[in-house]
Amino acid sequence: MRYLIRRLGFFALTLWAAMTLNFFIPRMMPGSPEQALRDRFSKGGNIVSPEQLRTVLAEFGFDPGKNLMLQYVEYLWRRGGLIDGIVPPVFIVTSALPYFWVALLLISLFAIGNNPILPNDFNYDQGLTPGFTAEFIGSVIKHGILPASTILITAVGGWILTMRNNMVTTLAEDYVRMARAKGIPNRKIMFGYAGRNAFLPNLSGFAMSLGFVISGTILVEYVFNYPGLGYMFYNATVSTDYPLLQALFLLVTLAVLICVLLCDFAVFLLDPRARTKG
Repeated sequence: MRYLIRRLGFFALTLWAAMTLNFFIPRMMPGSPEQALRDRFSKGGNIVSPEQLRTVLAEFGFDPGKNLMLQYVEYLWRRGGLIDGIVPPVFIVTSALPYFWVALLLISLFAIGNNPILPNDFNYDQGLTPGFTAEFIGSVIKHGILPASTILITAVGGWILTMRNNMVTTLAEDYVRMARAKGIPNRKIMFGYAGRNAFLPNLSGFAMSLGFVISGTILVEYVFNYPGLGYMFYNATVSTDYPLLQALFLLVTLAVLICVLLCDFAVFLLDPRARTKG
């Protein structure tokens, strides 16, 4: 495992170094990209305004009026950059991993050995009296880190990849191109226009996926011996406790329906088209 972690770290470091050189070397070369682009457009007798020129340069990730380090950070995060090259493949892998396998991996990394970092059994330290005390709350949080991390690692990848794909599609829309042509700041376009519209389809999908997350917690809680809702499902099934099964099923269904309803309200508030349809 340490070998794989070292190789992944070497891969990430090498890719970051390559992207960094790819960013700084062209900017340290003699000449002006702005003047070269103006000369190229002027060969056909076209007159290019400074605003149009800045818009075209911004499409290529070059803004002479912006701080160089800020350009560098935006370059690493934008589509096709370092983060975009690493994150999607990682999330594709993590979203396909079984819940119990990730749970066992985290236990072997953080809860086994001479000096375990985190506990891997039950939901608080034995011997503590439940109550609203700092010691008990800290113990509950500490015991919940590994189970929560397991669910987060296996579930968040699909949501983020869907959001990324929606964002890529939205950024190719005509209204986004028009906003860039008008000189609207890129941050406002990303969060005020594209991000808001790309986020809407994810709301309903997020609410519906809660049922699958709860079903996955059955395995996670069983591995960690964590007495949560999933563990209660398991015990009720093994002991054929049908009243408890019915109560838990109704509780989960009600929770998913409430989340879907809240997402519908959020879409109504965020999307003017939903309010227009009535």
